[in-house]
Amino acid sequence: MGKLAVRALRGVLVVVLVGTVFVQASMVWTLVSGNDPEDGSVPLTPLRVITILGMVAAQVVVVCVWRLVAMVRRGTVFSDRAFRYVDGVIGAIVAAALLWFAVTAVNAPGQRDDPGVTLIMGGVGVAILGVALIVLVLRMLLTQAVSRDVEAARMQAELDEVI
Repeated sequence: MGKLAVRALRGVLVVVLVGTVFVQASMVWTLVSGNDPEDGSVPLTPLRVITILGMVAAQVVVVCVWRLVAMVRRGTVFSDRAFRYVDGVIGAIVAAALLWFAVTAVNAPGQRDDPGVTLIMGGVGVAILGVALIVLVLRMLLTQAVSRDVEAARMQAELDEVI
């Protein structure tokens, strides 16, 4: 991975992290201050709590990807330590999908006249779960790469011993 790509990715990760912290702080301030302009038409308090938790999921992904990029730069990504970060990404994406389904459930009563919106929102939740499945497949590829790396190191050691 080139230096420019790493710097660009880290820049994006920093922007996402700062943005999620800002959104969380805004939501917490609104909940704590009591200056909630909720008029009852939309249940804003549950949506704000779900948003705060969704930002936590995004932050977990940012931290895990940052650690994986650092491992790539050091050439240590093909190790068992990488699995913990990949598992963190998968867990955060699944959590985000579950939170999206919660948003869909909270929003559904307001969509009685147009249930298509709820169906579309449910489809988005399924798509988010699909992203988690894609990362799971990539984890399986990492598993194969790590096992082949270990096997290659073992064979190299045997070859060095023979020579």
